[in-house]
Amino acid sequence: MAEIMDIPDQVSALIGEIQYKEQSTFPIEMGYVYTSCASVQNGNPLYWNPAVAEELAGGPITPPTMLSVWFRPHYWRPGATGEQLALQTHFDLKRLLDLPEAIIAGSETAFGEPVRPGDVLTTYQVVRSISEPKTTKVGHGRFWVIDVTITNQRGEWVGTDTYDCFGYRRPQQ
Repeated sequence: MAEIMDIPDQVSALIGEIQYKEQSTFPIEMGYVYTSCASVQNGNPLYWNPAVAEELAGGPITPPTMLSVWFRPHYWRPGATGEQLALQTHFDLKRLLDLPEAIIAGSETAFGEPVRPGDVLTTYQVVRSISEPKTTKVGHGRFWVIDVTITNQRGEWVGTDTYDCFGYRRPQQ
């Protein structure tokens, strides 16, 4: 197995740089919220009762836990070419570092302004760090951290998903 040493310059250059800035493909709608809440039997009146939403949040909002839902690409959409992947930067790092396997070892979400029906969101991805080579029980590779930051059409920060990833090669058997 080839030793993983220095981080290639083209990968180092990605650290701290905004990548894959894109806008949601449709305005946020409550139909997705109702389906999501129904799937887990979330009866919170904040999401189901417009009067409660108005009283508590100044109008309807979406559950904060749905933040990443708004950027999960559909398998197909008109005009799209190639495979549609969420967290594209993660897949780029796997390819650029020649690490065919990867896991999300942890994630954390910070929330800002609530997402409301009709919002059009913009997201971008930033590689925060890439570790030195590490060996774990699953294999030899590197950890990397990616932030996915989301704003609304008013430029307000609505949240950031942070993913701790481990790309690796399995031990040879």
